Amino acid sequence: MNSNNKYKYNGVWPVAPTPFHDNGEVDYEGMKRVLDCMIDQKVDGICILANFSEQFLITDEEREKLTHLCIEHINGRVPTIVTVSHFSTKIVLDRVNLVKNVGGDIVMMMPPYHGSLLKGNADQTFEQFNQVSKIGLPIMIQDAPLSGVDLSVPLLTKMINEIENLTCFKIESAQAALKIKSLIDNCNNNLEAPFDGEESITLMADLHAGVSGTMSSALLPEKIGPVVRNYLEGNIDHSEKLYNQILPLINFENRQCGFRATKTVMKEGDVIKSDFCRHPIKPLDDTTKNLLLSMAKKYNLISINWAK
Repeated sequence: MNSNNKYKYNGVWPVAPTPFHDNGEVDYEGMKRVLDCMIDQKVDGICILANFSEQFLITDEEREKLTHLCIEHINGRVPTIVTVSHFSTKIVLDRVNLVKNVGGDIVMMMPPYHGSLLKGNADQTFEQFNQVSKIGLPIMIQDAPLSGVDLSVPLLTKMINEIENLTCFKIESAQAALKIKSLIDNCNNNLEAPFDGEESITLMADLHAGVSGTMSSALLPEKIGPVVRNYLEGNIDHSEKLYNQILPLINFENRQCGFRATKTVMKEGDVIKSDFCRHPIKPLDDTTKNLLLSMAKKYNLISINWAK
């Protein structure tokens, strides 16, 4: 058995997109279809309200309704991670209590930040996570460039080793593999889920570094899952072969499309009625969109065939 396979959580845990109607209103029925499609993609868990869910374009009222809807509709078919990041510790605590009360499994948080010049320092970041830990849910810390906060290996090591319920991480910063390996070496006894992210674009290097899972988008998790599972089972050459086959699409999503990719393909597959993204996000240009759809068809993705 590969050493990566000893952790509580593993596999592919994609971020669910949040569908909107063409008029910009949240499509709550479409949200249910997105979740059902993802479960048919054989995912190991689902993350909601993350950056790839356009959480920064969703109102507090919509967030609360989506938290209830998603957890209740998933209904334990797979575990659910709910993103709760906010600069305000009070708001984070309120969000975590909601997740706990509704029945979510894990919360994911970035360090406190609000723009490029208002960031929590190391002590403030530690304290926010420590307060959340007292609520009793497992916490996944998200180390992402979007926050602009430098989460050093020593700080992350201290937090994971000293904060009881901080047992999971998702590393998607530059040179992620080196950071992942360092954290696994330093924090092994308290880790339940060493994950990477960023659409799984660094997955193979990160698997070699020791991750047990990946947080991709919902575009092609049925293709990414076998990469992880084969690696964890010790079939490393086959895992690399599978990954190399899908890397062009992962690269295209990561570098050309971002979170718009999944919604574009899910609309084409009649999972959702609209690929609308709220302003100021621009829709994909026709050239990029057409190339994305042609690639999705070539790879025979569940997301483009789900309702057909």
